[in-house]
Amino acid sequence: MPLTTSLARGVAPATPGTLHARTVTDELSAPPRPGLTLRFGRGEEPDVDLGVGVDDLGVSRQHGELSYRQGLWWLRNTGQQLVRLPRGRMMHLSTEAIPLDTGYTPLFVKGSGYREHLVELYVAGHDDHGPVSRRTAETVSPKIWALDEDERLLLVVLGQRYLLYEEDPRPLSYSVAAKQLAYLRPDAGWNERRIEHRIEAVRRRLDRAGFRYPLLHDKSEGRPGDNRLLHNLIKGLVESTTLVPPDLDRMEDDTAWPDSAP
Repeated sequence: MPLTTSLARGVAPATPGTLHARTVTDELSAPPRPGLTLRFGRGEEPDVDLGVGVDDLGVSRQHGELSYRQGLWWLRNTGQQLVRLPRGRMMHLSTEAIPLDTGYTPLFVKGSGYREHLVELYVAGHDDHGPVSRRTAETVSPKIWALDEDERLLLVVLGQRYLLYEEDPRPLSYSVAAKQLAYLRPDAGWNERRIEHRIEAVRRRLDRAGFRYPLLHDKSEGRPGDNRLLHNLIKGLVESTTLVPPDLDRMEDDTAWPDSAP
């Protein structure tokens, strides 16, 4: 029978370094003992300690392992498919092991087709006091970034596919955005050069303020395309709810717009 309690809710008090792991079909706890290795995958005991994706042939019988050494739990992918971690980080069979942070870490084992299988991990820390209910506490509001009206309109036009929550969205090109802005604000003088300057100014300002994603060129890595940085900008603004779907109302009479194909 599937388990119903998520480790995201916390764990009961335990020795610091204790590892808790859970999937929809299995769970375990392990002490922080040097040299201890736990394996997860589609296989059965004694080959694996934690079953995951047991009905999915895309999951390897031994898909990953967790080893305790140097005072930390280390995660390694031993399967044929990728393992996806928070913030979109991927692990391949060739990827070096990474240490787990104290607290909660969800990871997803790639399976057949679009299937992914959740493995919840929780490493107990010194300040864990068991699950704490916060049902009546005030909600922590997302960080809303300041934009003036011109910047908001510009970013809504460039990021309209993100605000429609399309799969794998991309920004409109500056040339297409310039045509749409010229239609919306014919007296505002929007053109590709002005768009480029305004977007660069926004990127620099938000980068100084601690924006979540990279917004500036890293000279040590060469010069990436501006489209990558624009993607980071719009993605972060949508995720923070600085830009929201009702902002699309700023683009009135869209049926009469120039072609929006890239």
